[in-house]
Amino acid sequence: MSGTPDQAAEKRGATKPRAAERILDAARSLFYREGIRAVGVDEIVERAGVTKPSLYRSFPSKDELAAAYLRDYEDGFWHRFQAAVDAHPGDPRAQIVDYFGRVGGRQAETDYRGCALTNAAVEFPEPDSPARAVSEANKRELRRRLEAMATDMRARDPAELADGLLMLFEGANAAGQIFRSDGPARSLAAIADRLIAASIDG
Repeated sequence: MSGTPDQAAEKRGATKPRAAERILDAARSLFYREGIRAVGVDEIVERAGVTKPSLYRSFPSKDELAAAYLRDYEDGFWHRFQAAVDAHPGDPRAQIVDYFGRVGGRQAETDYRGCALTNAAVEFPEPDSPARAVSEANKRELRRRLEAMATDMRARDPAELADGLLMLFEGANAAGQIFRSDGPARSLAAIADRLIAASIDG
């Protein structure tokens, strides 16, 4: 027996997330290593072991799959940021320096390809791109959080300090792809701390 309609529907519902997760896993690896535009749908479905119709049932388009990949990446991004915040309660300067130290550590990894959100913003200049929308929202939120932390540190110009830290962060992401551990990554936390020190009184 094939089961009741309700059981069949439940089985289909249970199968779909597994297929979607395999697709997202494949996209996550390929998009980060090779770039989103460089990877075709055929390569994704082959890696995931699914069919094209299965992909398009889970994600309406490659653009939407790219956005899902970036939202997934962003979860990890904010998890790492929050870990640094949680490690130093009530001390935004230490939180930022810790976070930049963690960023520098990631840049030393052999498979480091920069910040996927930054990379996507470069790949997708179109303002209506779903991938760009995720990337822009992330960067704007990072800037907002840095400014709020700069305000808590009583920086003379919180917006200016936040902008400086954000530019340091983005520059480090680019440099990390070239130098790995033998470059600016090793000085990232110290430079961030000096920038903060130059921006606050006392």
